[in-house]
This record gives sequence, structure tokens and C-alpha cells, in this order.
Amino acid sequence: MSNSAFEEHQAPSIPALSFFTGAGGLDLGVREAGFNPTLSIEADQFARLTLAANWPDHTLAEPGDVHALSLGQIEEQSGLKRGDVGLLFGGPPCQPFSKAALWHAGKVPRLKDPRAKTLTAMLDAVAHFLPDAVLIENVSGLATGRGSGASYINRVFAAINRAHGTKYRPTMFVLNALDYGVPQARERLFIVAARSGQRITPPGPSYFDPDLAGDEHPRWRTCWDAIGHLAVASEELKCLQPRGKWAELLPSIPEGHNYLWHTDRGGGHPIFGWRRRYWSFLLKLAKNKPSWTVAASPGPATGPFHWENRRLSVAELAALQTFPADYHWPVAYRLAQGQIGNAVPPALAAAVAVSLRAQCFDGLLFDASRFVPKESPNCPEPEPPQTITDPLKMTSLDNTPHPGEGKGPGVKTKRKALESVSTT
Repeated sequence: MSNSAFEEHQAPSIPALSFFTGAGGLDLGVREAGFNPTLSIEADQFARLTLAANWPDHTLAEPGDVHALSLGQIEEQSGLKRGDVGLLFGGPPCQPFSKAALWHAGKVPRLKDPRAKTLTAMLDAVAHFLPDAVLIENVSGLATGRGSGASYINRVFAAINRAHGTKYRPTMFVLNALDYGVPQARERLFIVAARSGQRITPPGPSYFDPDLAGDEHPRWRTCWDAIGHLAVASEELKCLQPRGKWAELLPSIPEGHNYLWHTDRGGGHPIFGWRRRYWSFLLKLAKNKPSWTVAASPGPATGPFHWENRRLSVAELAALQTFPADYHWPVAYRLAQGQIGNAVPPALAAAVAVSLRAQCFDGLLFDASRFVPKESPNCPEPEPPQTITDPLKMTSLDNTPHPGEGKGPGVKTKRKALESVSTT
């Protein structure tokens, strides 16, 4: 794929190394800022198919597993040695620090989770190559709580500085993709550090809440901007129909709502208890608003769903993440959804990479807007919800409100404690 920013500015490309490349969302943004990844390290065989389909001449590390790949092999395959690397970047797998882990398990295992060793592998490469700049992307949970990855990162960089006389000073910031042209509410943590010790500031927002933007600032992009123009072939449409126990209920939920519509505080029928389900349960997109976070591995009733009461197509999922329309997904639907849901939105990645290049390298401020969908006028009115069927009206569930103020298993524990007190 071409790098429009590089072609426009004819600026020198800066050698880079890509770790945990996935489907290439972060790489797209980094390339847009004129960095040139000479090697991508990715273990998943299906993600490697996607990378090969989009960058057929690009070198993928062999073996792809970072734990089976020596630093010498990275040097040999990338052609880069200490002092050659401008940017070392990547997003180590985030499951140990995610909100989903907190929701399902009641706690986040963080650094004790074996999967967190990927973070150590990436920092080992930093200590070996001593790049001019480092960019790490992850979920916001990496920076919070006891045993956080952020405190570990600070300690490792301090050790690198002591050993090599470098001056890395990690800066951490959480950005919402909405503020950078992505039609999706999605918070991501970025950790940046320059070998020179320069303090790197985050890029300022470029797109704004329409209630605050006024006429002088571009507004947040919406679902209609991103996918309103996309059509789905009839054969594909059959595969996108919702399945499972609650599929029949989806058409009765208005655009922009979720299962809460069918509680005693919503406008539908009191089938569910208020806040007894996860937010994305039966969640439906609204045309005139941004999407909620696109999940990598949703359950049958997990949204966001299309306003036409179906799952989103691969093209729609990719567009909501701001992948280019000509990006190839040579894998099955479930695998493509996983790759897209785990990716960094290219528009957000470009904003961060462009800002980092301007601050740490040659001052060039490239155009970071190529992946942002254009404003689409004449957004249609919401689709009217359908009438609920009689059998679903009679569904027997505990429809009392959630007993706590928060979400997740912590509240369940609190409820059990209260019940124990009430019986003594």
C-alpha cells in the first residue's frame, strides 16, 4: 500500500521495528508519518496472512513468536543494529490488563499473567537496539492499579538508562479515538519515550463533540459517515443474521439503545433488570452518532449491531476502525473480526505517529487525516423499532435492578455480603 504522506513530503523515511503487528492498524499510522518498518514480528498465522496480503514485499519475522526469536535474528532479518532504529513500536497483547478480564474474573492478573511476558520481550528489544523513540500502545488498564504494567515500564527504562547512559523518560497518556477522527468511542493508552530524554506531549484533539465543536471545529465522525454508503451482498447478509436466545428481541430495540430499553426504566418491556447485563448486550448503532467499541470476540448477543438488526460486515467493522477501503481481509469472518477488534484504529495511530515524528525527529508535521471518513450529509431518520413478540414478553428473568452502584463481580460479592448480614 502506498504511503501518501511520504509521497507528498518526499521526506526521508525513518527505519522502524514493529512488534505484535496484528492486522497492521498501528503500522498503517506509523507508515503515514514516514516511518519505515523493516521487520514485523507477529506470531498469529492468520494475522500474518492479512499482513502478507496487504504488504506482499514486507518482511515478517521467522519465527513469528517473539519468545522464540533471538535479538540476533531480529538484527539479521531487519538489517538493523543498535543505533539504526528510529522507532521501535508495538502493542503487546492486552488481555492481562483489560476491562474484560476485570469483568469476567473479578480481578486483573496483570504482570503475573504469562501473557504479560510479551511486554518484557519488547522492552528487552529496547535495551538491545536503543531506538531514538519508543511507542507502546495498550489498554488503559495497563497504567492503573497495583502491579501495573506502567510502573514496571518505568523501572525497566530507568535500568536501561543506568546501563547505557540513555535518557528515556516514558510519557503515558490515554486518548479517545473519537477525538482523532475515528467514528468509534475507544480509549487507548500510549507510552512514548525518546532516547534523548525529550518529554513528548500527546497530540491535541482534532475532532469534537458536535455539541461543543460549533462551526469552527470538525465534529466527531458518525456511523453514517463511516458505513452509511456500504452495501452488503445478499449471500453475505445471510451470514450476518443474529443468532441465539435473544436474536428475536433485537428488532424491538431502538437505534442507539441496548438491553436497558427492556427494563423498568426503559421504554420497552421490563424483561431485564436495570444494569444486570454488560453494556454491549443487544447494543445497536445509531446512524447519527459514533459507534461504541468494536469487540474482537463478541458473544451472540454482544453488539454493537447494525441498525438493520444484523451483525456488521467485515467491511463495516474495518471502516469503523478507519482501515482503508482497499485493505484486504483474506480470512474467515470470525478471524477478521478478531483482527479488526484488536487493532489500533489507523486514524488514531497516524495522529500519534505524526505528532511523535514532529517532536522527536525532523519537525515535519504530516497530514494525519487520510484514514478519517468524510462527513456524509443527509443522515436518514432512525429506523422505527418493531413490536415485541408475545413469547418474549413472558420471559421469566430476574428483572429487579442491580443492587450496586458499579458493574462487574465486585458488586456481586458486595450483594452476597449484604445478604449474609440480613440473615443474621
